[in-house]
Amino acid sequence: MLSSKPATSDLFDQSALSELAQRLVEAAKRAGADAADAVAVRGVSQGVEVRDGRVEESERSEGDDVGLRVLVGQRQAVVSTNDISGDGIARLAERAVAMARVAPDDKYVGLADPALLARDFPDLDLLDPVISTTAELERRAIAAEAAALAVKGVTKSGGASASTGIGGMVLVTSSGFHGAYLRSSQGIAMTAISGEGTTMERDYDYTSAPHAADLASPESVGRTAGERAVARANPRKVETCKVPVVYDPRVSGSIVGHLIGAVNGASIARKTSFLKDRLGQQLFSKDIRIIDDPLRVRGLRSQSFDAEGVKVKKLAVIDEGVLTSWLLDSATARELGLVTTGHAHRGVSSSPSPGAYNLHLEAGSVTPAELISDIKQGFYVTDLIGSGVNGVTGDYSRGASGFWIENGEIKYPVSEVTIAGHLLDMFKSLVPANDLEFRYGVNAPTLRIEGLTLGGR
Repeated sequence: MLSSKPATSDLFDQSALSELAQRLVEAAKRAGADAADAVAVRGVSQGVEVRDGRVEESERSEGDDVGLRVLVGQRQAVVSTNDISGDGIARLAERAVAMARVAPDDKYVGLADPALLARDFPDLDLLDPVISTTAELERRAIAAEAAALAVKGVTKSGGASASTGIGGMVLVTSSGFHGAYLRSSQGIAMTAISGEGTTMERDYDYTSAPHAADLASPESVGRTAGERAVARANPRKVETCKVPVVYDPRVSGSIVGHLIGAVNGASIARKTSFLKDRLGQQLFSKDIRIIDDPLRVRGLRSQSFDAEGVKVKKLAVIDEGVLTSWLLDSATARELGLVTTGHAHRGVSSSPSPGAYNLHLEAGSVTPAELISDIKQGFYVTDLIGSGVNGVTGDYSRGASGFWIENGEIKYPVSEVTIAGHLLDMFKSLVPANDLEFRYGVNAPTLRIEGLTLGGR
């Protein structure tokens, strides 16, 4: 059954958005701006939610938003709207310039260096040429739920969903840059419940990709969600202890996320990062590499230029265990006396700020089974709760659930524990397995970290 249709050309046509952004920049210059850039963002999404075989909700949204940043001397202002008609462009530009003139001076603001702007835009295959219909989304969600409910021990559905969408951006600057991209998104998710009453446990699985062909099947998503929920049944408590902790790939990317938050140029410039004095130092063992790759074909966060028009490139943030770079946009780079790394991100109502693209920690050489084989007592994490990580000090404390490891084998489910340590110590002892898969925006294989404190009963 083919339940999809070719995407309409008007949805993929960004010419009107490009023209609008160009007119905004020209209007800003006429109104007295020394420099300006405009972003126009397109968002189209459709999703369905299913429970007990019936569609509970079906939503569709569609809209274009524009933002204008103007610079007057060393002052800047940002304005945004989703409704420009008549003489609205001139009024928006005049308002932005008036706001900039009364803004405080900031010696670091400004457009990107023209020499750093992207000139080539490689095809990263981010746009699925077929838009899934509502009927196809319903089929995926219903199939995922049915597969979960078929798992022995699953007692209820927590709901299944399927979604599709298109998002993109046009960027025009007064320095002559003009770039645009579009990407599609597809997703399937399922939550399953095991047990009854106070003994209920829930777990989930999901898959997402720009192209529908790259999604895991609805059946595998549902089955995995069901199996995970059943495996969590009848969890035990454990005594407080210090043990090796192994992170499942579903949560291991969080360790990479904590590192990336600490090397964000904004945190470094504000001196609010525990890594502010660690550039060029050995943080991990020599076989560890952590890569940010904005040019990955069909990547969830891929794009060929950043939000200032700067050319992007693959970057080893950690290379042979050494911290090699901050993530910088133009303003934070100027403040730190460096050059932007092409990591500017922005929305229509904000000025650029640094952020990552497709992150991954490279795979190791041992299997997950080999990684835990010599652990006499330890903890295997499958779920993390809360965000108790202090980016200023590096102190780490997260609520968690998962499984107890005994004599190299996973034995029984464990809930309501806290994992505590310090990120610098965690980085030093981190060992990756060989099971890296590219499923999320941040990907890492199974990870083992020594000597963490497990807070139990």
